[in-house]
Amino acid sequence: MYDILITGGRIIDGTGAPWCYADLGIRAGRIDAIGRLAHLPARERINAGGKVVAPGLIDAHVHGDLALFTDPLHEPAIRQGVTTYIIGQDGVAMAPASPPTLEYMCRYTAGFSGGREWLSRPIKSWTTIDEYLRCFDRASAVNVATLVPNGNVRLEAMGLLTRPPHPDEIRTMRRLVRDGMEQGAVGLSSGLDYIPSRYAAEEELSALCEEIAPFGGVYVTHMRRYDPDGVTISMDEVYNIGRSAGCGVHISHFNSRADLVIPKLDAGRADGVDVTFDLYCYLAGSSILGMYCLPAWVQEGGIAATVTRLKDGSIGPRLREWFESPSLALETVRLSYVSAPEWKRYEGMTLPQAAGESRAAMGEFVRQILIASDMAAGCVVPHRNRCEADVTALIQHFCMLGGSDGIYTGSRPHPRGCGCYARYLGHYVRNGTWTLETAIQRLSGTTARRFSLKDRGLLREGMAADVIIFDPKVIGDRAVYDDGAALAVGMEHVVVNGEIVLHNGMRTSATPGRGLRRS
Repeated sequence: MYDILITGGRIIDGTGAPWCYADLGIRAGRIDAIGRLAHLPARERINAGGKVVAPGLIDAHVHGDLALFTDPLHEPAIRQGVTTYIIGQDGVAMAPASPPTLEYMCRYTAGFSGGREWLSRPIKSWTTIDEYLRCFDRASAVNVATLVPNGNVRLEAMGLLTRPPHPDEIRTMRRLVRDGMEQGAVGLSSGLDYIPSRYAAEEELSALCEEIAPFGGVYVTHMRRYDPDGVTISMDEVYNIGRSAGCGVHISHFNSRADLVIPKLDAGRADGVDVTFDLYCYLAGSSILGMYCLPAWVQEGGIAATVTRLKDGSIGPRLREWFESPSLALETVRLSYVSAPEWKRYEGMTLPQAAGESRAAMGEFVRQILIASDMAAGCVVPHRNRCEADVTALIQHFCMLGGSDGIYTGSRPHPRGCGCYARYLGHYVRNGTWTLETAIQRLSGTTARRFSLKDRGLLREGMAADVIIFDPKVIGDRAVYDDGAALAVGMEHVVVNGEIVLHNGMRTSATPGRGLRRS
């Protein structure tokens, strides 16, 4: 007897092959059979007539590192059909981490991780990658795989120093990366705008990637620059690291001009570089306010040092000059999250709106809100160097994987966390950018293969039973910039590890997710 029997649906298996009619039987958390099975007994039967049956989707870049602990039912993912998260992104994440490193990362990334709230009531504890992954077992609606963040291992080896590492510090970092890979991590991440990841030079990153290469790990990077003047130079650095270490490379949230980067991607592949990228389908980004608004010299030394400088009246002239620079473009920055209760009223406002209401110059307002929130503030920032045609062209490139870059902090989050995957399955399929088969392949099977999750991403007998059922005519996003937390529509049933987490459009209480190891 099957635990779950899904009948009458159109099977899209995640390989890119055309859909076919078949039934799907699930037993003991696995796909037991695919075929003509409607006559067989089952404890739970789901009629998928007129619907699509597909593998659970995999988000290649998302900031659910702490969000899944505070919101284990996690409807933003489930209602889009996302059943696995790749976390540990941008070189600044939550494991491996000694207590001081974890506290720093929670405070530093609070604008997108919710780390301040988590520190006030920690739900789990860990130090290693293995311990961290175990925290997700049967404690979340979705599965989790993680990268080793290079900023974490740099902190463990040499703190917030900005200099190149000494040989013994490199050895410490290598060991931590190797330990993480042995415990099941899927690769190494860097965030070359974030502290301390930004201090890592190409040689350091190449050395660390030498530790992931024997395991088939992938170097995943938030590059130094994505703007037209700097993107190809940044891609050269990524390619050099991949060649030097002998590993695959993957570019995070590739928000760039298609005419510049697609030829560079194709040339890299032709030259033997195993390069892929992820993309979210929006024309604005989101990050921590301090990283976007402050010069690098103010941020050196971490949160306490930055706040001390912001309070120092002697740096006022330098800061005013910085804030008045036309290249900074603060006019379009919208506040998504502010930790200080008395400043939360500004969430959802642009900086000019908020500064006007507070009767302060814009730069002075930024200084004040960062001091008041102890740097724990997030923002949404429109892109200036690309358009919808660039998004469409990059979506259609064969190296593209889906990645929401989802953030679940604040009352006005970027809509990508609740809408990106539903928008791919809805808007971009119905407008002809993708076929439904291609969409499922890019958002499931291709991503699983890239990150060595060999029993996920496909509907095949023996694979883990992560299965979604949705109406292709209805599936779509509702989240917008004024309401970024609006949940997607059209997903009817979601099964994770053989347990139903969404049934007839209603969320169950099941939390069958797992911490996944590279396989």
